[in-house]
Amino acid sequence: MAPLVEMIDVSIAFGGVQAVDKCSITLEAGEVVGLLGHNGAGKSTLIKMLSGAYKMDSGKIFIEGEKVVINSPRDSRDYNIETIYQTLALADNLDAASNLFLGRELTTRLGFVDDDRMEAETRKIMSRLNPNFKKLKDPVSALSGGQRQSVAIARAVYFNAKILIMDEPTAALGVHETEMVADLIKELKEQGLGIFLISHDTREMMELCDRVAVMKNGRMVGMERVEDVTEDDILSMIILGKNPKAVAA
Repeated sequence: MAPLVEMIDVSIAFGGVQAVDKCSITLEAGEVVGLLGHNGAGKSTLIKMLSGAYKMDSGKIFIEGEKVVINSPRDSRDYNIETIYQTLALADNLDAASNLFLGRELTTRLGFVDDDRMEAETRKIMSRLNPNFKKLKDPVSALSGGQRQSVAIARAVYFNAKILIMDEPTAALGVHETEMVADLIKELKEQGLGIFLISHDTREMMELCDRVAVMKNGRMVGMERVEDVTEDDILSMIILGKNPKAVAA
């Protein structure tokens, strides 16, 4: 079977600066691939070409073996790609159900917003993802960071995401909330989603990811299975810009 996602030799430049230079990466269904690198390494830019936030200058993208053109976030969503940015893009004054269906509200036959059905659907998806989530009526501003992540993830999953991009999902979260998000990622993996996980936390990557890809100065340093490398190997890739075999040599 073809990979869920295959990006081949993708490049983009801003004002003459090569932000991403002929990078290739793959993602399988039911797999978590971690993207690591210093700030400015190009990892977020690479993924923003998949999410439609940036239009690549050159390269190819395949989704389940089909060559696709992604010029906008709408194009990305059409291929069941959902992105959860660190800022989450939630409406703080609205509750979980209103946020889950924001811009895609369910309506009655008469065209009115169907609050009861939206709440029922939110309870259903939350019971699958985070059974401990009970604050359905509270505005999301009153929720913890981990609970807010749950709402953002539920929104992506409800609308049939096959590919999930998560940008620093545990940044600024406490230990308990970080564990909650880690459990959500594991549950999504079990359900067959493919996940790109961007993080600076190498320990978190070793725990959650199947493979890690390291970027430096806009280029792909290497992509390794987690069981084949140590945390020190990954740090060497980030700092030195060499793959573990080259470091060992």
